[in-house]
Amino acid sequence: MNPVPRPALLAMVAGAALISTTGIFVKYAHVAPSVSAFYRMGFGGVMLLGILLAQGQWRSPTRRDLAWMAFPAVAFAVDLLLWHRSIRDVGPGLATLLGNFQVFVMALGGVWLYRERLGSPFLAGLALAFAGLWMLIGRNWSMVDAQYRLGVIYGILTGIAYAAYMLSFRHAQKEKLGASPAFLLCLNSLLCAGVLAVAIGVEGNSFAIPDLQSLGALLALALFGQVLGWLLIARAMPQLPASLVGLLLLLQPGLSFVLDVILFARPTVQWDWIGLVVSLAGIFVASAFTARRA
Repeated sequence: MNPVPRPALLAMVAGAALISTTGIFVKYAHVAPSVSAFYRMGFGGVMLLGILLAQGQWRSPTRRDLAWMAFPAVAFAVDLLLWHRSIRDVGPGLATLLGNFQVFVMALGGVWLYRERLGSPFLAGLALAFAGLWMLIGRNWSMVDAQYRLGVIYGILTGIAYAAYMLSFRHAQKEKLGASPAFLLCLNSLLCAGVLAVAIGVEGNSFAIPDLQSLGALLALALFGQVLGWLLIARAMPQLPASLVGLLLLLQPGLSFVLDVILFARPTVQWDWIGLVVSLAGIFVASAFTARRA
């Protein structure tokens, strides 16, 4: 067995930890969900553009580039619109956990698109994940208000939208073999910001950033969530075993839940912690099965 490269391992841990803070910064920004999503992609896209220009890796996108990245940009815009609403309604911890249920949607997409079969490990992971989710929210479902229930639905739909983004982005990567991941991520960020700007106009929201706390939170959201976190993960992933990658990526929802409890005093009982661990275990089992099959 080849030893795990320590720099790649540390980069993966750091990337997952940075991304776990994104929901926290959404909560700290005093703007509408669509506005925080816009600035994440807008600021993040400009930061990535600056990095690419400094490294001499930027090139003007062709029509073909724009065509291939159009659907991923729309899918990610929908993902962020749903996820940021879920953060508003149920908090960053649970919203991030719900978004990670995309691993099940990705597997079902493989069944639909490629006629792949679901094995017993995947089904076991699915059962574990939903058992944990019931411990977290199902026990008290009749006691929560309509806004909280809507936030849970937003979180589940986030996973569907994110799976659509991942599938379409990976397909675009395969078709654009000459483009670096950083270039595609930058282009996707800028296109996604354009889609979100239209959404803000339709909603009638303002682009104004009301205070310095919001500005700092939005800049951190872009830097940690859209730039540093993903660049670290993108560099580390090819050097690590798929099962280890899946395990380390669970730091994102796990740390996000812990930060939600610490920073926003999320009411949490013993059943919630058990449900979190069980859900994460189910997601890991399913993601490990999916990685082995791929």
